[in-house]
Amino acid sequence: MSLYRFKSRETGDLVMLQPHGKRILEILGKDPSGPGIVQPEEMASAVRALHDASMAEEAEHKRLKEEAEAQGELPPQFETVSLRVRCAPFIEMLKRCEQAKVDIVWGV
Repeated sequence: MSLYRFKSRETGDLVMLQPHGKRILEILGKDPSGPGIVQPEEMASAVRALHDASMAEEAEHKRLKEEAEAQGELPPQFETVSLRVRCAPFIEMLKRCEQAKVDIVWGV
């Protein structure tokens, strides 16, 4: 399985498995197929986008569980690690890099 390695001059490298890194990049509107960059001026909106996506995922899971319960069915099973937990290190990286005014790159 391939990896994404996010790099900056402010933090250590952040390594993610391909499916998780790809999902985060898609939430940010970045092309996950090749090298890329998140510049400091994009970082605040990137944090908001990841937060919003996490909240939407949690709301959807809650809705699906309530639906199943109302119909007397077993609740659906979701990934053990939620998007909110999975993207927390990336959000921390974004915040530190925004403050230091340095880019985050991958695939280089």
